[in-house]
Amino acid sequence: MKKGIGIWAFAEPSLEKCFALAQKYGYDGVELALDEKGDINLNSAREDMEKVRSLADKYGLELYSVATGLYWSYSLTAGDAAVREKAEAIVRKQLDLAYWLGCDTILVIPGMVAGLAPGGEVVPYDVVYERALEAIKRLAPYAEKRKVIIGLENVWNKFLLSPNEMRDFIDEIDYPYVGAYFDVGNVILNGYPEQWISILGNRISKVHFKDYRRSVGTLDGFVDILSGDVDYPAVMKALEDIGYDDWVTAEVFPQGKYSESILDVTSKAMDIILGKA
Repeated sequence: MKKGIGIWAFAEPSLEKCFALAQKYGYDGVELALDEKGDINLNSAREDMEKVRSLADKYGLELYSVATGLYWSYSLTAGDAAVREKAEAIVRKQLDLAYWLGCDTILVIPGMVAGLAPGGEVVPYDVVYERALEAIKRLAPYAEKRKVIIGLENVWNKFLLSPNEMRDFIDEIDYPYVGAYFDVGNVILNGYPEQWISILGNRISKVHFKDYRRSVGTLDGFVDILSGDVDYPAVMKALEDIGYDDWVTAEVFPQGKYSESILDVTSKAMDIILGKA
């Protein structure tokens, strides 16, 4: 398996500095992210991505996935049809960016019953299910055109709450360019990632590593990798059992004055998990 780091782990605004740090701390590649502003945004063109690709090559890094946090603001299953349309445009933009960058996967949140912010929109579960299904089915042919997989991530969106349901949702779409972007830390509060992995099997296109302490029970429960309740030996065995040999990406975030230290600590933790230490 290859060791990746998500772009959100870097406090540095400069993409070149991020790549230099990723190389310094021994990562094989970087997961990029689409935002409304910055180096990779909704107006980015092919030539912009060619420059990003060349920059990654300069530091010996692979680019393999494009994530985004925009679905928390623009949900594929929102009550407002204009918001849903914007969300689908974001998916298509991610697919374009991934194609131009040479990535094979994008990360998509398929829909939300409710988001993280209190007082936000709450959409009926059955409505979310149907809207998400219809949206991903519409987008799947464009993913095939770009030869990029839409990886559906399990997040705290009160939707697709069990591995059986996510498996069945993906199977109902029944498209080779739609799979699961499985996050091991996001299921710890109410489940066991090794069970999800066994059930999702070869539907998993990419994997996020992070850690969580169940006793906290809130967003504050996310901690450094190997500091929480994820049973990483069980996770690795489950991944090996399904024949997964693709990227594992640390999804961590810089904190405080010594933000660079998270890159070092995370790299060493991943080496232990992957048997490279």
